[in-house]
Amino acid sequence: MSVTFLREHLRFTRRYFMQMGVAGLSAISFSPPSTKAEESSRELPKKMELGDGIKKSKSLITSQAQFYDVSRGQPIPHTLPDDKKREVGMTRDTWKLEVIADPEHRAVVRQPMSKEQGTSFDFDKLMNLAEKRAVRFGKVMTCLNLGCPLGYGIWEGVPLRDVIWLTNPGDDVRRVFYFGYHNDDPKQIFRSSLPMSRVLEDPFDLPPIILCYKLNGEWLTPERGGPVRIVVPEAYGFKSVKWLTHVVLTNLFHANDTYAEQGNDIDSPLKTFAATINAPQDVKAGEKIVVSGYAQVGINGLSKVQAWIQNADEQPMEGDRYYERAPWVDMEILGPPDDWGSELKEGKIPLLTHGFDSSSGKPLSWPMRLGMIHWAGVFPPLARGSYIFRCRAIDEKGGAQPMPRPFRRSGFAAIEQVSFKVT
Repeated sequence: MSVTFLREHLRFTRRYFMQMGVAGLSAISFSPPSTKAEESSRELPKKMELGDGIKKSKSLITSQAQFYDVSRGQPIPHTLPDDKKREVGMTRDTWKLEVIADPEHRAVVRQPMSKEQGTSFDFDKLMNLAEKRAVRFGKVMTCLNLGCPLGYGIWEGVPLRDVIWLTNPGDDVRRVFYFGYHNDDPKQIFRSSLPMSRVLEDPFDLPPIILCYKLNGEWLTPERGGPVRIVVPEAYGFKSVKWLTHVVLTNLFHANDTYAEQGNDIDSPLKTFAATINAPQDVKAGEKIVVSGYAQVGINGLSKVQAWIQNADEQPMEGDRYYERAPWVDMEILGPPDDWGSELKEGKIPLLTHGFDSSSGKPLSWPMRLGMIHWAGVFPPLARGSYIFRCRAIDEKGGAQPMPRPFRRSGFAAIEQVSFKVT
């Protein structure tokens, strides 16, 4: 989670707490979720004060520089010297994409895009397509095995299917494999795949899978996978392969994903979950207890965020593994911002962005799927003692976190818990 998002969270929740009549806001400290921070090697700020700089922060969108990076490779491709990047096609003027048939499980590709044949697809051709076919959408990028999003942005590109159709494929293509540059080392190859049906058609209200070249209106940097990467709207980050070099059309019926070899559920879409940013720490008797955090809005949407404070001396209900019978309290889901971030022109969402009104640039619904929101709440004072704070999300189908998919290998969504004392 970026520092900008944390600062914006302070601004949003400060206004909410003032409306609720909570005093002493300048002393509120905001910490990353303890249980999730322990599982991530990323460094997050331990405490932030409500200073003037934080009050002025208005960003929901994560700038490219503030995305957290979990790139693979030794060396990581974006750290290569500029001349090496040019040599391997990691600049816009040298990028070449091959779209070919799988030689082992052959599918018919009548007009392959191949370096050998001099027909590879380059950046100029991509931009020609983009003049009429470009799409934009908001998406939170999250790693399957981390309990905290890497960043949220507006991604722009050309639908992958538009490029595939240029190769005139036969009807025997069942799956699309794709690869990114990884130092020409077979041991470092990172690959993913999708059913051809998902590439060609967008279910429900999802945007298309894209060959992405911009983030927040700016050219995609090498750190973010530029010049061109795949972005799969509903998927975890490993599906959105960086530094794209090859697309292979195959008749093979199963996936070849790198993550599949590590025991992960490669077809699991983004989960809905809530987590804390401001959790109770040392609270004085007689004080209201302010709590706040964020939620990732997954494929099933978000209807509620709830929280619960349990006396630490109470025994958990037998057989209630996910605390479904606990006395949860609804929190307030805070609305969309007026200013979406300094990386966007005038802080506005670009027109013709999927999920936003085409004239006003405002969200068509809130919370938006595949995005992030802020939430906040106030509990009445508690007696002296030890307590445990928990929060959870409820999706639009009534599924309570971590359900309906509680398994870690299909994406992190555990219920966070924070211990604190009232003195």
